[in-house]
Amino acid sequence: MTTLDYATYIAGLPRVLAGAAVLFRDAAGSVLLVEPNYRDGWTLPGGTIESDDGETPRQGARRETLEEIGLDVPPGRLLVVDWVPGLGRPPLVSYVYDGGVLGEDDLKAVRLQEEELLSWRLVPRADLAGHLLGSLHGRVLAALDVLEDGSGTAELENGVRVGR
Repeated sequence: MTTLDYATYIAGLPRVLAGAAVLFRDAAGSVLLVEPNYRDGWTLPGGTIESDDGETPRQGARRETLEEIGLDVPPGRLLVVDWVPGLGRPPLVSYVYDGGVLGEDDLKAVRLQEEELLSWRLVPRADLAGHLLGSLHGRVLAALDVLEDGSGTAELENGVRVGR
């Protein structure tokens, strides 16, 4: 196979988007959510993985967390991988990492990226459904379950656990 043949082959492969986020909690177990200004609903700190630049999911999660909320925290273990089919876009693979429990000083250090975010808040598990839309709600609940039961990384499809 020539270089040109290989480039043509690669160009013809399906495309997949990739995103990474970090799940932070406070001492009471509430989840830190951010409110984007460019779409409805709330989300975890995170965003698109810059894979064309060689960024890994873990690196993307850390970079996005620093950009969005001003905290430079190395992501902990991988909690969830979610395959989200696309409607008008390629499918998305979403990675969620454990950010650990933030203390009072950490929470006081949160600084929002004003270009993209309106606000942030800590939300108890029971109230997450009122903030998280679509598959993101199931993704965050699955991540919390993994933390609670100590199981391995959860595989999801569109926010629903599979492979159990």
